[in-house]
Amino acid sequence: MLKLNLKIALRNLWKNKGFSLINIGGLAIGLASCMILLIYVSYEWSYDKQFKNHDKTYVVYQSVVASGKTFSWPWTPNVMANEVQEKIPGVKYASHSTYPRPNLITVGDKKLSSKVIFTDPNFVKILDYKFIKGNPSQVLNDINTIILTKSFAEKLFGNEDPINKTVKFENKEVLKVSAVIEDVPANSSIIFECIMPWELFIKNEPWAKDSNWGNNMCLTLVQLQDNKFFQEANAAMEGIYKRNQKDNVAVALLHPLVKWHLYADFENGKSIGGKIDQLKIFLLLAFCILLIACVNFMNLSTARSERRAKEVGVRKAIGSTRKSLISQFFIESLLITFISTVLAFILVEVSLPYFNNILNIKLTIDYTNSEFWIILFSLMIFTGFVAGSYPALYLSSFEPVKVLKGLKIKTDSSVSVRKILVVGQFVFAACLIVCTAVIYQQLNYVKNKPIGYDQSNLIQIKIDGKMRESSKFELLKTQLLKSGAATNVTIFSSDVTEGGNNTTNIEWEGKNPKELISFNHRAIGYDFIETIGTKLISGREFSREFKSDTNNVMLNEAAVKMMGLKQPIGATITFWGNKLTNVGVVKDFVVESAYQKVAPMIFYLDTHENATVILARLNPNQNISSSLATIDELVTQIEPNYPVNRKFVNESFEVKFQDEKLLGTLSNWFGGFAIFISCLGLLGLALFMAEQRKKEISIRKVLGASTGNILTLLNKDFIKLVAIANVIAIPIAYVVINKWLSAFEYRVSISFLPFALAIIISILIAVLTVSIQSIKVAKANPVDALKYE
Repeated sequence: MLKLNLKIALRNLWKNKGFSLINIGGLAIGLASCMILLIYVSYEWSYDKQFKNHDKTYVVYQSVVASGKTFSWPWTPNVMANEVQEKIPGVKYASHSTYPRPNLITVGDKKLSSKVIFTDPNFVKILDYKFIKGNPSQVLNDINTIILTKSFAEKLFGNEDPINKTVKFENKEVLKVSAVIEDVPANSSIIFECIMPWELFIKNEPWAKDSNWGNNMCLTLVQLQDNKFFQEANAAMEGIYKRNQKDNVAVALLHPLVKWHLYADFENGKSIGGKIDQLKIFLLLAFCILLIACVNFMNLSTARSERRAKEVGVRKAIGSTRKSLISQFFIESLLITFISTVLAFILVEVSLPYFNNILNIKLTIDYTNSEFWIILFSLMIFTGFVAGSYPALYLSSFEPVKVLKGLKIKTDSSVSVRKILVVGQFVFAACLIVCTAVIYQQLNYVKNKPIGYDQSNLIQIKIDGKMRESSKFELLKTQLLKSGAATNVTIFSSDVTEGGNNTTNIEWEGKNPKELISFNHRAIGYDFIETIGTKLISGREFSREFKSDTNNVMLNEAAVKMMGLKQPIGATITFWGNKLTNVGVVKDFVVESAYQKVAPMIFYLDTHENATVILARLNPNQNISSSLATIDELVTQIEPNYPVNRKFVNESFEVKFQDEKLLGTLSNWFGGFAIFISCLGLLGLALFMAEQRKKEISIRKVLGASTGNILTLLNKDFIKLVAIANVIAIPIAYVVINKWLSAFEYRVSISFLPFALAIIISILIAVLTVSIQSIKVAKANPVDALKYE
């Protein structure tokens, strides 16, 4: 029986090639879109789960209350790990490390900039990277050793065994390779190429040796013996700051490592989500696209109901039961789904490189993974049964006597159900149009919002080697200005577009002793204001004319407001135990998130110990390429042992919008697929309506109706459906985008434009889609439809 049903299914597909092509194509696009989105969601979901004890591993977060709002971040003091290891119950290992940062690694003539972390031996016990060479229990104990990843070791030594060979770190420290590990997986929150001992970090950064509970400068990881200790350990973490620093009211908490990537957003000290919200959107998008493809199948299958009515009647007349007919239609549906799945695989393999390029990741299909095949098979069966359910139940319900006598089938109920399905499709399509438009509005709003300084022609150059010397920097600055390549030059303690470097160890007159406020702090050089193109609100900036400026600070507007200073100029501030005087107020400018309010910030004069980058304003009157070439040449003359590491500030700033651009791009692409598939569904309904009304249309033409009259008549019903869909979609879309926008302090106001755009586009799509079939019907010879009457 199965073989017979399969033959009938194949014959029907071959006999109705046009319908089969639309059905298979629609399902294939829906399945391919769904598969790509699910592969991406699976990739993001797998972050940090490659470690053996990932479920027992936690990141220490710090929460600080400031002006009634709680700020949380995974930056902790350097003494946190030892304190946790010794005094928190249930802890197996605790480790502190720096966040990955670029450093120069040299072997012979090879000079490579590498992402480096400094850490202790517990780090590789908590995150059990696979060791290719070396003993995991003995690494990171010797200050002059280094661990390399496999690919970086090959860059340095080729096919030679790197163990016990030496590399030079920052052209001064000679380090012996003690181990080689597998490359860090791309779906890891901590990406690096080298691991070095913490003691080496302290040797190069003497300030890091001081025990300071107010200086948050590293990452702390904790692994519990068992998760049954979590409640007790987390409760003990809460007061760890206060126990070690009487006036420090910050609170620590344990955040699961496996949630770090997806649940990084905190509100009032509790995780409220993060990238997981984006994944939920993509999961919903995947499900809806697949559902729309299934709805198309239903519409197109039932549109052929009259052609298959006699087949059903004959089969029932010779003894077929309704159960066997339902079985046949489900087999047809599963066959089409199987063919669509094969085609979907081809589409996925062809399109994955493109999506990998725009997502900047490497998504692949793991054909050796049994779980993948189980999910795929389940998805195929689910799609086949959902798509075939309504056609199977509807077509198998025909009464054989009536259809064989040639009586018309009552299609009112089927039409109403089909209309509901089409309305559902366009509700989703209209919502997508609105949401995509608002995402782009929000992105453009924040990108074009004043950020407090001028990014144009502003570059930053990493300070390496000899450029750390005060005399060498002053020489470079003089040469840059003299050459005309730059109009202003200064130094800054970190990448001007990145966060980090914050402290709560700030005191001032009138401060509430119970209030703990986090301040960003940055070291700056002379001419800072003019170089970055910001404004001085009051007071003055640091100047060589004032030798006492090493004991002075500058504040931004947010800091003045937070501190409640009525006379900020001359105010005394205690910063890490040192009493300093404020001499200027700087206009707020964006350093961290472009979507949130600017945090309080303190600037102090750099003494060439804390600066990491040189900021230079390119001369607008000179060719940019020649200016950059001059800068590279001058930097190389002063420090020939390091490659020139420079970048435009606006390029770094663009990274801040990566998640929103990704959401907008994927919504745009897959929203387009959903709309295209919806058009196929509308085409199915148009085919059905044309089939039902061909004699009516022919009579109207005989009585004098023009092609325009016929098109108006046929399009009117569909425009009503799309109008109803928009009425339903508008409030749904409003709720969705309002919730999404609420996550941003700086956000665009919701205007009527996206909704008007959705209405116009959806109606235009409906009219064009229906008109393709309507014109064909309207121009048909009425004799063909009426000659049997």
